[in-house]
This record gives sequence, C-alpha cells and structure tokens, in this order.
Amino acid sequence: MRNLSCVISNRTIMEENHLFPVFFKLNRLHVLVVGGGNIGHEKVNALLENCPEANITIVATWFQPELTELVKHAPNVELIQKPFSCGDMLGKDLAIAATSDKELNMYIWEKAKCSRVLINVADTPELCDFYLGSIVQKGHLKIAISTNGKSPTVAKRLKEVLQEVIPASINDVLDKLQVIRERIKGDFTEKVKQLNRITDVLVRKD
Repeated sequence: MRNLSCVISNRTIMEENHLFPVFFKLNRLHVLVVGGGNIGHEKVNALLENCPEANITIVATWFQPELTELVKHAPNVELIQKPFSCGDMLGKDLAIAATSDKELNMYIWEKAKCSRVLINVADTPELCDFYLGSIVQKGHLKIAISTNGKSPTVAKRLKEVLQEVIPASINDVLDKLQVIRERIKGDFTEKVKQLNRITDVLVRKD
C-alpha cells in the first residue's frame, strides 16, 4: 500500500500542462456559437474583446438583450434565431456549445466531431478541444494564461497582477524594437543575438 501511495505521489508531482498555446486569427476563421443566453454572451464577448472583426455566427432559439446589444456594431457577427441543426457546422472552423442544456451540448459536440470542427463545450473540459483562457493585453502584447483547468480563479488573479505590473509603455517599446529589428543586418541568429543584447535591460536586476 505504501508503494502505491509513492507511485500516486510521484505522478502528482510530475503532472504537467500539455496544452499547446495557439493564437487564432479570428478575422480569417469562422466561429459558430450555439446559445443566446448568459453563457453565449460571455463567450461572444471574449471573442470580440480579442478580435472585434471576428467572423461569428450565433445560433439560438432566443437572444438575451445584452447579447443583441453587444453584437450590434460588430461587423462580422450574424444572429440566426432557430434551433441548432447539423447543417450549422458547414463552413465553420471553430464551434462553441454555450447552452445550459447538457444533452444539447453533447449533441453539438457530436456534430462538431463528425464535421472535424474544433469545439469548446462550456463547463465541460473533457469535451473541449480548446479553452478560452484568461488574457492579458497591453497594446500589441498579449499573454494567455492556463491552469490546465485546475483553477480559473488563479488564472483570473494572475491576469490582474500582470495587467497591473506591465506598463502601458510596453507598446512603445515593441514599436521601437520592430524598427530596430528591420534595420539589423545579418542572418537570423545574429539578429536574435543583437535583439537579446538590446532587450537585456528589460530583465536586468539593479
């Protein structure tokens, strides 16, 4: 029994986050969101906060006023008031099942899998191909935070800390570094060395 406990303990210690971070260009993809209530509103708001020109189709039998208001000025968002059907998956790259009906969410997941569409099922990590994590953004800088589904609260707190400590001037730094990078001569390795020397000041301890 003691040996089994040691094995379990070692596995716990060695457990890692194997998620691969990816930044989608939502203005080039087409996202399907099923659900017009609070969950749908939350998901669509997250998408539009990160990409105001995201291509989104929202299918639901009803839409809460907050969601309707949210997408009023979003140029590439379409509201379709009807029950979900498998045909809604056609031409979609990503899907989000954002209803409070678990059986319906499972049905949406099944149709996404048949259509080879990546899907996120709200509050059901085991059915998710991807997560919508906490995002920190300062100008061009964007940082995604994942706790591997262990604690959204910790992710939220880390977001607050990073949002506070990263200066707004970081955007100016990035703009200037882009100009410097374009002027640096030499191969890729040499450019990296020079940029490392220039940006050393950002991590140097006094």
